[in-house]
Amino acid sequence: MAANDAHYFATSPDAASDPREVELPLADLTLRFHTDTGVFARDAVDAGTRILLSEGGGAASSGILVDLGCGYGPIAVALGRRSPAAQVWAIDPNERARELCRRNADRNGAANVVVMAPDAVPAGPIDELWSNPPVRIGKPAMRRLVSEWLERLSPTGRAVLVIQKHLGADSFAAWLNESGYPTTRLCARQAYRILEVRPREATAID
Repeated sequence: MAANDAHYFATSPDAASDPREVELPLADLTLRFHTDTGVFARDAVDAGTRILLSEGGGAASSGILVDLGCGYGPIAVALGRRSPAAQVWAIDPNERARELCRRNADRNGAANVVVMAPDAVPAGPIDELWSNPPVRIGKPAMRRLVSEWLERLSPTGRAVLVIQKHLGADSFAAWLNESGYPTTRLCARQAYRILEVRPREATAID
């Protein structure tokens, strides 16, 4: 991991606060976010997240939707606005990111977004997982993190992930399929892949 990436994954970033605001225009709504140092994509919502929210298909209208690695909240807030009857879990180890996500959910009228640290997540199944996953934590760690959440998908659930091609999107998709998670590519745009992942089928018992 590059030195300038490390603070995105720190529990308590030590970079001095320098608040900013960014805008995320989508086809169906426009969202505005507070950002700061020590969080991912502080100067603008990154291209991968924008493509994910534009090409990932409609989110479930109810149930539990998870934004894994929520940062300051673009995915979680968009899901909350689009699926007001659902509960959206916004999860991040970064304290500063979580506080920004709370503020941004309130600012954008997404009262159904619940922000939490990874160790505070309740047990039980989830209905959808949406993520621009932290590829730069390394291949083994990312695969382990994502697979832990895929194991929690309900039988009818799905995950929608965005990964850059040059950061291993195609090999990751192949690994998911080989691991028993049916994975299809929904979109390829600007060197990004949008992957839809279905739960692993239960092994038949004789």
